[in-house]
Amino acid sequence: MRSIYAKILLWFFGTVLLTLIGLGVISRFVVSDMVASNSGFGRLNGLQLEEARETYESQGRVGLAAYFDRVDRILGGERYFTNAQGIDLLNGEDHSALLQTLGPKWGVPRPALGHMTVAVASEDNRYRLIAIVDPPIQPGIYLPYYLPVLAVVALLCWILARRIAAPLHDLVGAVDRFGHGELSVRVNSRRRDEFGELGNAFDRMAARIGTLLTAERQLLQDISHELRSPLARLSFAAELARTADDRDAAAQRLKKEIHRLTNLVDELLQATRAEGDPLPMALENIRLNDVLTEVVEVCRVEADAHGCFIALEGEQRVITMPGNRELLRRAIENIMRNAIRYTPHASVIDVRLSANSHTACISVRDYGPGVPEAALTDIFRPFFRVDDSRNNATGGVGLGLAIAQRAITLHHGHLSAANMHPGLTVTVEFPALTGVA
Repeated sequence: MRSIYAKILLWFFGTVLLTLIGLGVISRFVVSDMVASNSGFGRLNGLQLEEARETYESQGRVGLAAYFDRVDRILGGERYFTNAQGIDLLNGEDHSALLQTLGPKWGVPRPALGHMTVAVASEDNRYRLIAIVDPPIQPGIYLPYYLPVLAVVALLCWILARRIAAPLHDLVGAVDRFGHGELSVRVNSRRRDEFGELGNAFDRMAARIGTLLTAERQLLQDISHELRSPLARLSFAAELARTADDRDAAAQRLKKEIHRLTNLVDELLQATRAEGDPLPMALENIRLNDVLTEVVEVCRVEADAHGCFIALEGEQRVITMPGNRELLRRAIENIMRNAIRYTPHASVIDVRLSANSHTACISVRDYGPGVPEAALTDIFRPFFRVDDSRNNATGGVGLGLAIAQRAITLHHGHLSAANMHPGLTVTVEFPALTGVA
């Protein structure tokens, strides 16, 4: 049986049935014995034995028969008065077999065939009284009471099974619909138990997957758009190189377009790598001072070609943190190249490293036109460019800061931007700092 709903119902119904059987057994055997022993049932039989003995010894069989007639009419059942061998002193019948079935503990009631049988012996062990009576408690009497209880318990079991199986059924339906492409489907469970947590976890997962798929589609559209322009220019340059009179100038233009396209593909590859998580594979203790100094030295060549200067204000203390050195170096380099690209000629790019006991901070400021306040967070999105100040003519495709943000996030850091009037400051904070020496 594969239905958890049916399994739960069967288990609960089985439990109720076993409970009912147990109640019957308790009523038939245990409760009867308790009532018999605790209510004076045993003492009553002993009293009847003594009265039967006195009657028999004083009045003979006639008096004994009259005595048993009175007792049977009042208490019901049957009684036999025998000698030690089990011979009935009233009619001579042999009841020794009945005494043997009772075993050595004659005083303990033995339920059988809807009746309870007990035998008691006189103090001198000459006589026996065998009483066959209805038990003080009979299961059949309580059966009408058990049935409503059984019905109520069965109803509660059905409700419980329904409450357990229903959210699983809803979750299965949501997963199936989500798997068939309905990315907007959600469970929206209001339960506060484990099923509610499972439904909420599915909703979070579905939202995340939907966001990733939407971002992937947007990324593919952006890549297609970005590749279309350089490919068109490359095609035009190739045709020009074939037909132009100045072949050298045409070849230089063709080489320039190939270089632009190569840079674009390289940045796309970097963005793809940044979506992974390389930290667990290459985690080491990094001296942030050394990484920043290395990046500044590399970028100074490009800054000199652009006609600007990089001024580094480094932290005197040695700052260490765990991370991936290459990924972190590439992120800082992208931030610095972004500042070089948009800073005016003959200006300075201020790079500063600072730290306290919990945080390391790198800030890079250019003195360019800045960005609109509304776009301060958008500049970290892939392919985003501010057309008025930071346009495609500068050579950027809007991936540098997006790659940097992903890398910084993988290092448990935070990347932000602020206008300085003039210029823009991009700040990197690393809260996962392990030590400042």
